[in-house]
Amino acid sequence: MRTAEITRRTAETDIRLTLDLDGTGKSEIDTGCGFMNHMLTLFARHGRFDLTVKCVGDTDVDDHHTVEDIGICLGTAFAQALSDMAGINRYGSTILPMDEALILTAADISGRATLCYDLAIPTQKIGTFDSELVKEFWLGFVRKANVTLHIRQLAGENSHHIAEGAFKSAARSLRTAVAIDPSLNGEIPSTKGML
Repeated sequence: MRTAEITRRTAETDIRLTLDLDGTGKSEIDTGCGFMNHMLTLFARHGRFDLTVKCVGDTDVDDHHTVEDIGICLGTAFAQALSDMAGINRYGSTILPMDEALILTAADISGRATLCYDLAIPTQKIGTFDSELVKEFWLGFVRKANVTLHIRQLAGENSHHIAEGAFKSAARSLRTAVAIDPSLNGEIPSTKGML
């Protein structure tokens, strides 16, 4: 079973998260931040990951700690669920249209934390959500998951579509990258013999 359960408590957030990499896309999300609820629901559905997130955060201050800490927890869960990464595809990429927005993502389950982020979200807010927090989420994720993730906007002007396209596209790229390739017979997909 490629699953993980993460509990993280700080002075700013209290998070409980569960992840099943081989799920069906079911989710129960309660972050205290409506936009993050929507993005994580999309992420679970398009990645076919089963995901539960319950977060109580200091959203009376702003959403920053909540969003960043959920990214940290989700990245930690990915790393835990993948274990030694035996037999995974390792790589995945997606070009996803979201109305006028076009988003490219590519993932490498490499053991090296790298985010190459090129989204030009034109508004500072998406509803009440600070659009700069999209990047903060993915930074928290890649640092703990130890993955390389490229997120690039190829077209688009609608802030919501750009952000939503990024979450959907990243989920699909990660879904491909973490999938088991039966032809590998459990081998680590690296000439080093480890990731």
